Formats: sequence, C-alpha cells, structure tokens
Amino acid sequence: MGPQILVVDDEPGVRKALDRGLRAEGMDVTVAADGPTALRLARTGSFDAILLDIMIPGLSGYRVLQELRSAGVATPVLFVSAKDGEVDQADGLDLGADGYLVKPFSFVVLLAQLRAVLRRAAAGTTRGPIRLGPLTIDRGARTVRYDDVDVPLSPREYALLAALATRAGAVWTKQELLHEVWGDEQAATRNVVEVYIGYLRRKLAAVGAGDLVRTVRGHGYQLGGPQ
Repeated sequence: MGPQILVVDDEPGVRKALDRGLRAEGMDVTVAADGPTALRLARTGSFDAILLDIMIPGLSGYRVLQELRSAGVATPVLFVSAKDGEVDQADGLDLGADGYLVKPFSFVVLLAQLRAVLRRAAAGTTRGPIRLGPLTIDRGARTVRYDDVDVPLSPREYALLAALATRAGAVWTKQELLHEVWGDEQAATRNVVEVYIGYLRRKLAAVGAGDLVRTVRGHGYQLGGPQ
C-alpha cells in the first residue's frame, strides 16, 4: 500500500485531477470538499500527508490546521491555495503547515514537495533520539526536553531545532535551513528563518537554554559549538 494522502479542495476538477495524478504515482487518495469533513477524517491520524486548500466551506483550511495541531495531530500538511500574498503564506507556515503551493501550480512541483514531506516525516519516526548534553530531541515522539524539562515547540520550531541538532556545532546558512525545514525555498523568504530562530530562542530561554542557538555573523546559525 502506498502513502495515504488526504486531498481537501472544494473544486471538483482539482479534486479529480489530484486524485488521478497521485494514484498514478502509487498513492492511496481520499478526497474531501469541505472543512468539517476534512477535520473529521484528518483527526484519525491515519494519513501520511494532507493537501489542504484554504478557502473551503464550513471551516477554512487555516482553522482545520489549527484544530489538528491543537489535538496533537502532527500529520504533515501542504497548503494549496489561490491566495498568493506573502502574509497568506507566512500565516500558513506559522500555523504549522509544511509547505505552501499557489494555484495554479505545476503537478511536478506539488509531487516533489509532497515526496519531500513524506521523506522527512518517515525519517523523523525511524531515527533515534538526539542527545546533546542536557538537550534531548525525541524524533519519534517529536518532543524536546532540556534538563528533564519539556520544551513546548510548534511543528516548525521543532523541525528547525532538529535540523540544527543533526549537525551540532556546524554552521547552517539561512538558505540551507530554508530548504531543510520548509522544503522549497520559494515557499517562504529567508526572513522567515530569522523569525523562527527568534521564536525558538525564546522557548529555549524559558528553560535556561537561551544561548544554545548561536548566530555566526555573516554566515548563519549553529547549535552548540565553540564560543
């Protein structure tokens, strides 16, 4: 059985095209046309990824994602929307989406993003925890602890910290982090990396680890490493 994909869009033609295209790539597709149906299906946690339109009846895609993340459902979500403003894209990513595609889009690009999301999700559940001194990142449970204190992170903050931790002490450029964490450099600007580094530092500072993520001026960011 291939990856289980939930496609949510209120346009019948889009649903049909994505259903046909993804099935041709060996994926098992379920479709939904409105927010409440999408939320009911997605809450089961049985899907490997969700393609979610924003402007759908009943509940917006934003609200569906908010409800899923509040319920602890970490299924990767790719927003697919005609809303092409930078604020729209930033809002979607800030809510915990794993990517944002603007309609009309290339199916080849969508497929590439979807496969990248599926690879990252699979890697996160099969690799062991990362332990760096008092910091522990459980990649199966997607949780973080510092000195045995839970660090509550959003999905995007978690992905950013996990990326930095895989090469502790090494310097990541903004472009590298954008590609690793957001999947597609065109899905967000490099400024979003700075914003999320700030979010992450504040969460870490709250448990006494404010200096863990360091800026290497003119180059990028590193986790730990020499002062």
